[in-house]
Amino acid sequence: MSTTTAPPQPAATSEADEVAVRKAISSISRPPRPSAASAALTFGWRGMLKVKHVPEQLLDVTITPVMFVLMFTYLFGGAIAGSTGEYLHYLLPGILVMGVLFTTVYSGVALNTDLTKGVVDRFRSLPIWSPAPLVGSLLGDTVRYVLGGTVIIVLGVILGFRPDAGFVGVLAALALVVVFSFGLSWVFTTLGLLLRSPSAVMNAGFMGIFPLTFLSNVFVEPDTLPRGLEAFVDVNPISILATASRGLMHGNAQASDIVIVLAVAAGLTLVFAPLTARLYRKG
Repeated sequence: MSTTTAPPQPAATSEADEVAVRKAISSISRPPRPSAASAALTFGWRGMLKVKHVPEQLLDVTITPVMFVLMFTYLFGGAIAGSTGEYLHYLLPGILVMGVLFTTVYSGVALNTDLTKGVVDRFRSLPIWSPAPLVGSLLGDTVRYVLGGTVIIVLGVILGFRPDAGFVGVLAALALVVVFSFGLSWVFTTLGLLLRSPSAVMNAGFMGIFPLTFLSNVFVEPDTLPRGLEAFVDVNPISILATASRGLMHGNAQASDIVIVLAVAAGLTLVFAPLTARLYRKG
C-alpha cells in the first residue's frame, strides 16, 4: 500500500506573490490627506447617523421641552402673569434657552462614551486633523440644538405665541441660543474627558446647569426675587441670554445684551476648546 504526500510549495512562489503585492501597492498613488473642514464635517455626519440608528437620542430635545412649556404655562401662568397667554409670551423664549442648554450636557456624555468604549483611541490613530472628532461632534450636536429649538417655537405658535418681530426675530433668537450653546458645549466636552463614566458626566453636568438655569429670569422677573438673589440673577449669563432672546423675538433687543452673550460664548470656546483638545491628545 503506497501513500502519496503533496509536494511542498516552493518558497519562490510565495516570494513572487509578495513582490507582486508590493508592486501593486506601490503603483497606486497615495490618497490626499483630508482637509480639516472635510474631516470635521465627516465626524459631524457620524453624529447624525448615530441619531438615525438610535432615534431615542432625540427625546431629550423634543419631549422634555414640550413638557416644560405645557406644565409651566398652564400650571403657573395664571398665578404669575394673570393669564396663560401673557405668561407664554414671557416664558417661551426662556424655555427655548433652557431646553437647548440642557442638551449641551450630552456633548460630554457622548464623548465620554466614545472614550470608555475605545473609539477615541481609533480616532487618534487616523491621519487627520486631531481636533476633527471634537469639532465634528459639536457640529452634529448643533443640528440637535436647532431641532430642539424649532420644536419649542412651533409648539409655542400652536399655543398662541405671536412674536412681534415675526419670523426674522425668532430666527435671530434661535441663532443666538445655538451660538451660546456651542460655546457652552466645550465645558462639557472637557468634563467628558476628565470623568470616568457617562453617568458621572451627566450627573455632574446637570448639577451645574440646573441651578444656573433656574436661578435666572427664565421663569419670573428678577424684581420679584429677594434682593441678594436678584443681584445674582441679573449677572447670570443665562438670564442675559434669555433677555436677549425675548428682545429679538419681540423687537426690543438691547445690543449690549447680544454683545455680552457673544462675548461669553467666545470666552468659553477660547478657554475650554484648547483645554479639551489638550486632554484629548494626552489621552
